[in-house]
Amino acid sequence: MASPVISPRSAGAELDVLREVESRVLWLSSAIIHHANRVRPNPSGLKVGGHQASSASMVSIMTSLWFRHLRPQDRVSVKPHASPVLHAINYLLGSLDASYLPRLREFGGLQSYPSRIKDPDPVDYSTGSVGIGATAPIWGTVSRRYVDALAGGAGAGRQYSLVGDAELDEGAVWEAVLDPAVAELGELVWVVDLNRQSLDRVVPNIAADKLQGMFAAAGWQVITLKYGQLIEELFTRPGGAELRQRIDDMPNPEYQRLLRCGAPELRRRLPGIGTGAARIAELIDQVDDATLVGAVANLGGHDLGALDEAFTAIDDTRPTVIFAYTVKGYGLATRGHPQNHSALLTEEQMRELATRAGTDLDDPWRGFDEGTDAQLLCTRTAERLRRPETRLQAPPAVPVDIGRTPSGTATTQAALGRVLLDLTREAPDAARRVVTVSPDVSSTTNLGGWVNKVGVWSSAERQDWFADDAETILHWREKPTGQHIELGIAEVNLVSLLGELGATWSRWGEPLLPIGVLYDPFVGRALEPWSYGIYAGGQSILIGTPSGVSLAPEGGAHQSVTTPSIGLEQPGCVSYEPAFAIDTEWTLLASLARLGRPDGSSAYLRLSTRPVDQSLAAVPADPAARERRRRQAVGGAYPLRRRDGAKVTIAAMGAVLPEAVAAAERLEAAAIPADIICVTSPDLLYRAVRARQGHEQAESWILDQVFPADRATPLVTVLDGHPHTLSFLATINGVAASALGVTRFGQSGSIEDVYRYHGLDADSIVRAALDLAG
Repeated sequence: MASPVISPRSAGAELDVLREVESRVLWLSSAIIHHANRVRPNPSGLKVGGHQASSASMVSIMTSLWFRHLRPQDRVSVKPHASPVLHAINYLLGSLDASYLPRLREFGGLQSYPSRIKDPDPVDYSTGSVGIGATAPIWGTVSRRYVDALAGGAGAGRQYSLVGDAELDEGAVWEAVLDPAVAELGELVWVVDLNRQSLDRVVPNIAADKLQGMFAAAGWQVITLKYGQLIEELFTRPGGAELRQRIDDMPNPEYQRLLRCGAPELRRRLPGIGTGAARIAELIDQVDDATLVGAVANLGGHDLGALDEAFTAIDDTRPTVIFAYTVKGYGLATRGHPQNHSALLTEEQMRELATRAGTDLDDPWRGFDEGTDAQLLCTRTAERLRRPETRLQAPPAVPVDIGRTPSGTATTQAALGRVLLDLTREAPDAARRVVTVSPDVSSTTNLGGWVNKVGVWSSAERQDWFADDAETILHWREKPTGQHIELGIAEVNLVSLLGELGATWSRWGEPLLPIGVLYDPFVGRALEPWSYGIYAGGQSILIGTPSGVSLAPEGGAHQSVTTPSIGLEQPGCVSYEPAFAIDTEWTLLASLARLGRPDGSSAYLRLSTRPVDQSLAAVPADPAARERRRRQAVGGAYPLRRRDGAKVTIAAMGAVLPEAVAAAERLEAAAIPADIICVTSPDLLYRAVRARQGHEQAESWILDQVFPADRATPLVTVLDGHPHTLSFLATINGVAASALGVTRFGQSGSIEDVYRYHGLDADSIVRAALDLAG
C-alpha cells in the first residue's frame, strides 16, 4: 500500500504564534535538564541525566498535538526521554507548578520518565520501559471500549503513542501491532519520531520503507512526513528534482553528517558525484547561507504546517501511524551529533538558546507576558483540554467464602474455573466486573465453563458458526457484553492488557476485576510488562498454571522453577500458591477483593494440574474454626496437622503437600512426631517477618498463630520450585533447617520419577527430617 506523503501548507499568523510556543517549550525542556545537571547541588557526584537532544526532536510534534489537535477525551503516551517536554507543556498550561521545574530526577520531584502515579502533573501513560509504553494505548483502547460496553461513560477519544524510532526494535511492539484485533481500533494514532539515531550512534540503515510496509500490511493507515516547507520550495526550482533524489538516496549517516556542516562545507558535500551534481551545485549557489543550512535540516517532523495537515488527515476507521522525520537535537547546538543522546549544552550554549527563545537563563521559568498571543493560546488550550473530575465507583462486594467443601480428587487449576462459575451465582454484581484474558489457552487452563457462561468480548457481535454443532464443547460467542478476551500466543500482550484493564478504576472511575491466565513457565517472559502495569497503577490477578515440575510428562521445557520467588519479590503484588481447591477459592476471592481501589494491589496465583485428594485438607466443620482456617490461608499459611511433642516441622507449599503428609506419617511411625504447615503465601510470611523486625509496615499475627515460639522445632521446607523461596522461614524462630526444592532443569517422566529426581518425594523429606532430628 502506498504511503501518502503530506506536504506542508503555507504558514499563517496562527503558526507564527505556535512557533513562539514551540520555541518556549524547547527552552523549558532543555532548561529543566540543564538545571538538574548544572545548577542544582549534587554532593554525591552521581550523574543525574536527562536527554536534551531526544526531547528536542519531539518538541514540534508535541507542540502541534497539544496546542492544535488534542481533545480532553484523548490520551497520550509520551516516549520516555521526552518527559521534560511533557512537563514543559503542562507548566505552560498551568497544570504544573513552577516549583517542580528545577526538580527533575530529584527525590519527590519530577520522575525521570513519565509516571501516572509519581509525577505531580497530568500523565496519561507511564513510560520508561521502551516498547511497553508505546503499546499501552492499544490496550487502553480495548479497556475503554470494554468499560463503555459494561457501564457506559468512558466516552470516546483517540489514543496517541509518541514513539521513538528505536522503540520499533522492541519485539513487544510487533507482538501488539500484529494482533488481529488491533486493526479494528480506529482510535489508535502512533507518531514515530524518526530521528534515525540511537543511544550510541547514527543508525546506518533505518529501513523506513520496510517499517511503513509492515504497518500497512497490518491494516494501518501510514502517513509519512519527510520534508518541510523550506526544502520543498527548493525542490520546485531547476535542479530541485535532482536535490530531492540525492537526499532520498544518500545513506543516513551521510545525511546526519550534513547536519553538522556550515554553509561552505554543505556547498562542497551536498552535490555529490552523481549525474545530477552539477544541477544541484547550480541550485544551491543561488541560495544564501542561512537558507541552505536551514533547508538541509528542514524535515517534516519540525514543520508545524505539515504536522497540522498530518493530524487532520487521520482516518478514524483504522489505526494510523505517522512517520515524522526529525533531527535529534533540533534547535540545539548538539543537533545531529552521533553522541548527543546524553550530551548537555554548555552554559554559553544555553544562553544563546535563551536569547533565541526570548527568555533568560537567570530567570528560566518565566512564563509568557500577560495578554500576549502566546499566553492567550496557552490559556485557550488549557480550557479546551480540561477534563471533568473522575468519580470513583466503589468496587463490588466479593464474598470471602462460597461455602463449599471440596471432596474427592481435584486440582487447583480446576478449582479456578469452578470458583468463577460459583461467583456468577453467589455474587453476580462482582462476577459482572470480572474479565478474563488468556493467550489461546482458555480450555487448557479450565476456563471453558466460564467462557461458555459469559461469552467472549468483541467490539462487535459476530456469528458463532458452530453454535449448532453438537460436538462443539467450547462455545465461542463473541459480543460486546462478553467477559473473556483471548489474544494470540503473546504473553506480553496479555499482561499489558491486564495492566490497562486494571487501571480503569482510576481512568474512568469504573473498577474491573481482571484475571489473566497463562502457562506458569512463561510468567518470566511476561513479568516486565506486568510489573510495569502495576507500577502504573494497574491492579490485576495473574494466574500461572500449570506450574513446576509437577507437569512431569511435559519435561524440562515447560517447568517453572523461579516463579514462586518472583511472586515473593514483586512490589505491589500478593502471591499465593494454594495446595487445595478450598485454598484456591479463598485466596482468589481475597485477591479479587483487593482490586479496583486506591489502596488495592495485584495478585499472582500459581496453580497446578496435579490431582490431589481433597480430604487431606481436613477443612474444619465448625464454622468458627473454618473461618479461622480461611483467615490463615489468606494470611499466608495454616497448621495442617499438629502433634504433641513434635520433633520436626514440615512446611510445604502447593502440589507437594501429599508428599509432606506421607513423610509425616512415616516419621510418626518411627516415633518422630511432625507438625505440618501448609504455606499458601511465602510473600505474606516474608512481609510479616520484616514487619516483626521493624523493616516495613505489615501484619505479623500470622507468625504467632502458625509458627509460635513454643512449638519451634527443626524445619524442613519443600515446594515445587526453587528452595530458597521458603528457606527464610527458619529465621522466624532461629531453628535448624533443610530446604528442598527444584534447582535444575527437569525431564519427562512420571510424577514419582520426577519428584524423586528433584528430591521432592516423601523419601527425601523423611531423610531431611531425620538428619535434623538427629
